Amino acid sequence: MRHALVTGAAGFIGSHVAGALLADGWQVTGLDSFDPFYDPSVKERNVAPHLASGAYRLVRVDIRDASGLRERVTGNYDAIVHLAARAGVRPSIEDPLTYTDVNVRGTHNLLELARDRAIERFVFASSSSVYGEDPDVPWREDAHVLRPISPYAATKVGGELLGHVYSHLHGLRFIALRFFTVYGPGQRPDLAIHKFSRLLLDGRPIPVYGDGTTSRDYTYVDDVVQGVCGALAYAGTRYEVINLGNDRTITLAGMIAELERVFGRSAVVERFPEQAGDVPRTWASIEKARRLLGYEPRTSFAAGIERFAEWLIAGRSSGSSGASRSVQLR
Repeated sequence: MRHALVTGAAGFIGSHVAGALLADGWQVTGLDSFDPFYDPSVKERNVAPHLASGAYRLVRVDIRDASGLRERVTGNYDAIVHLAARAGVRPSIEDPLTYTDVNVRGTHNLLELARDRAIERFVFASSSSVYGEDPDVPWREDAHVLRPISPYAATKVGGELLGHVYSHLHGLRFIALRFFTVYGPGQRPDLAIHKFSRLLLDGRPIPVYGDGTTSRDYTYVDDVVQGVCGALAYAGTRYEVINLGNDRTITLAGMIAELERVFGRSAVVERFPEQAGDVPRTWASIEKARRLLGYEPRTSFAAGIERFAEWLIAGRSSGSSGASRSVQLR
């Protein structure tokens, strides 16, 4: 049985990846610190279904704790899927040192673990934020100059470069996947689609920074998981950086309109100035992912929002995602 160490396994993307690997016959050791960046009870619910599997083990440890990793992460592994990180562009501006500590030192610790245990495959969650304000869209992985404009983005560049070092020196197969605005059931409560949906359902104003014309390449979580599994199967070059996006953009105003449609509610928008660290748009070229990983996003934004809305309403009705409220989806 193949065995994967999945960091950030209790988070949004990590729990989806762990579930997919278990369904595909992998043994999974999930690693998470249950950091209180958002309510840890959300993460507890994410891992609950996996704990019933005899092929799943959960280790609660901080990736900054090198000795804890060596002592508690036992066993032999075919791959590390490193999704753990201190997330968020705006908070990183307020606390850049913590972001560097978690995202760079923590990644370095895991690379050392891979070297010590002779784990030959390392899949790293990078971010579209590394491109910053690059005006040349859609963004391609061979862009010669990255323009990160937040500490969070800089830490992801750092993780990619550390991976190159370990690939070069120690023969590690390191695949950095640049995620583009992942959404879907289980999305973190601080992210825009989830946050805006709750505000809309509660009849509260939605904060919009700027004029609503900023745009994002929204990528449904099942499509991202497909890309992660493709990276685990990739047997080509030792080092690659690959975009996982949807190859199309949706404006902020368009995203809100889609939420209005699916929930059957009109949004009250409260406008604020643009915030430091926010990029005007993200847009992925996914030709490389198609070529190397067989990646093909299949979920339209409208369909993805509908599935997210169904999950959110089900959670609210059961009391696990806010106050119960009767909502008829359209």
